[in-house]
Amino acid sequence: MDAPHDARDDAGRFVLTRAEAQLLPSAEDVRSYEEHGWYLSKKLFTEDEVDTILAASEKFYGGYRDQLLPSHPPTLAYWAPGTGDVLRHNDYIHYEVDAIREILTKPLIGAVAALLAGADLIRVFQATLIYKPPQAGDETYEVPWHFDRNYWATSTSERMLTAFVPLHDCDERIGTISMVDGSHRWRETGAADEGTLHFAARDRDGLDDLLARNAAYNGDEVRKVPMIIPKGHVSFHHCRTYHGSGPNHADAPRRAISLHLQDGDNRWRPYRLDDGSLLAYNHDLLVRRDAAGEPDYTDPHFCPVIWQETHQRGR
Repeated sequence: MDAPHDARDDAGRFVLTRAEAQLLPSAEDVRSYEEHGWYLSKKLFTEDEVDTILAASEKFYGGYRDQLLPSHPPTLAYWAPGTGDVLRHNDYIHYEVDAIREILTKPLIGAVAALLAGADLIRVFQATLIYKPPQAGDETYEVPWHFDRNYWATSTSERMLTAFVPLHDCDERIGTISMVDGSHRWRETGAADEGTLHFAARDRDGLDDLLARNAAYNGDEVRKVPMIIPKGHVSFHHCRTYHGSGPNHADAPRRAISLHLQDGDNRWRPYRLDDGSLLAYNHDLLVRRDAAGEPDYTDPHFCPVIWQETHQRGR
């Protein structure tokens, strides 16, 4: 389950075609990402690639798997048909469905992430399939404000980032993802453990209050920027950028994948909660162990390398 074979040259190095190299962020794009905490890409996926992911996700919802997760950790987000037509999250979609994995892990995505993160190597961290139904009655299926680094406290890196990949045109009406501009540069307030709770387990109003407090604490204001994402384009955001999404007012579901990415330096670290217990991320129960017996976040089955800088762009 490695990256596609035709994405490497005869020496096994990751390469981009000349056409793909034209899709990379410019130096100005990278500076903007560093300032604002988000980047809207050029068209990185073809129409056929997006449609293939969409078709594979339908098969997945119908029960198809190329391989099953070896276990389901207690905090795994994993919608099942018996749950009904609600906001769906299915973690590790890149592990269970090969067709989705092959497209998500093409080197172009890793090369873009590497430039934004200032990294020589990019691995997958995790990937979640998302389905947001149209608003029904009082159920709006909003995703409250949060930032991903809170849930990755067992990671050493501060350069991790997420690629939000919609499977259609995505705008405010359908409940697109929105960023809080510049929030990746904020210092946090509040208890150390507060951020480790998943947003679904927290009070929405409380999160809004926390966002406002953090902005004021940093002498900043809350500037919400909705991402208007054409099909095939991708929204990238820094692991400390606050983001969320509003209700879906369209007549079709909003469908997307959140592809979480890690730089090559990222490793597992112990993170103790206020009660003295060790925090466990889902990876810790799934990935292989390293020489010290600790979770190995370089496990190629769950965290494949999708880009390594070799200066072999534009073949």
